[in-house]
Amino acid sequence: MPLVFDPVKDLANQIKHGVPLTLAEAFEMDGALIRDDLRFAYGEGRVVATGLIGNRVFVMVYTMRGETMRVISLRKANRREVLKYVDETQDPYPE
Repeated sequence: MPLVFDPVKDLANQIKHGVPLTLAEAFEMDGALIRDDLRFAYGEGRVVATGLIGNRVFVMVYTMRGETMRVISLRKANRREVLKYVDETQDPYPE
């Protein structure tokens, strides 16, 4: 799926979180925890995804515009978010 972002937002994200939005291309959507972002009335539907980039858990906020994903924010998950991700994705009955 095509991925786009605002270059100004990318710079702001790098300053705030130390992560470029281009890294979102490596975000593993398969296995990600996905929920709607209902915290504010943004004027568009936003989605929060918690998932892996390599071996690290990240949180990505995005919106869909047709078939295109517009990335709004990307950051490393905090400890609480990592624990929740592991708890909800780990197989409780490994073979």
